[in-house]
Amino acid sequence: MEKNFLHYWLVDHPTITNFQWQPNHTWGASPLFLSTTLLTYLLLTITLRPTTTLNPTLLRPITTIHNLILLLLSLTMAIGCTLSTLSHMPNHRWIFCFPANHTPPRGPVFFWAYIFYFSKLLEFIDTVLIIFSGSNRRLSFLHVYHHSVVVVMCYIWLSTSQSLFPVALVTNASVHVLMYAYYLLCALGWRPWWKVLVTNCQIVQFVFSFMVSGLMLYYHFTGSGCSGFLGWCFNAVFNASLLALFINFHLKNYAKQNKAKRL
Repeated sequence: MEKNFLHYWLVDHPTITNFQWQPNHTWGASPLFLSTTLLTYLLLTITLRPTTTLNPTLLRPITTIHNLILLLLSLTMAIGCTLSTLSHMPNHRWIFCFPANHTPPRGPVFFWAYIFYFSKLLEFIDTVLIIFSGSNRRLSFLHVYHHSVVVVMCYIWLSTSQSLFPVALVTNASVHVLMYAYYLLCALGWRPWWKVLVTNCQIVQFVFSFMVSGLMLYYHFTGSGCSGFLGWCFNAVFNASLLALFINFHLKNYAKQNKAKRL
């Protein structure tokens, strides 16, 4: 009964099954929306930096609620996309390679890509909360770059019916469950020991994405091609840059801490 309940609300609900990404028609499905949103985010990031910080008494409950919402949303997306993929894939190859020119962006799997797209806009609030906390050290290039470009990546997933995105969505959402659980506990006043685990999982997800990409490339070049290949190329370059930045972040923060402890 519980399985049927989950399956209905995460896969079979009419809103999910009837979803269709239509360029310039579906809300958010236009280059104008994408560019305006990104420019607004970057402009606010620049202009809000000198502003006065919020009182921690007010900021803490807002941060707590924000992290709780994103934790639950990430968990829901991971489960929803997994169930949708398993229910609608015609074969196992489909998980890694959508048939070229035969995979319109509609149905449950693309619905969760759409929700994921807007979850990345919701994550812009991460930046606003960092600014209002006065912690400019946390407002790094990695943070702003990651939050900005990942929205473009999600838009490309949908607009090109990009192969392999269900795997990327599930792995990323799963890592974000762990990440927002950490941030939620921090907001509640308890700083867990496993911050390094969050960074390690982020690095592992990028390495994993390149591993499964090898299978997609095999299917693409030995068959009739995979949908959204140019989109995948953008995604691969973006992931490579993030992998380099996260490894650099890891070395600068955790390697130095371990060295200091040994001394």
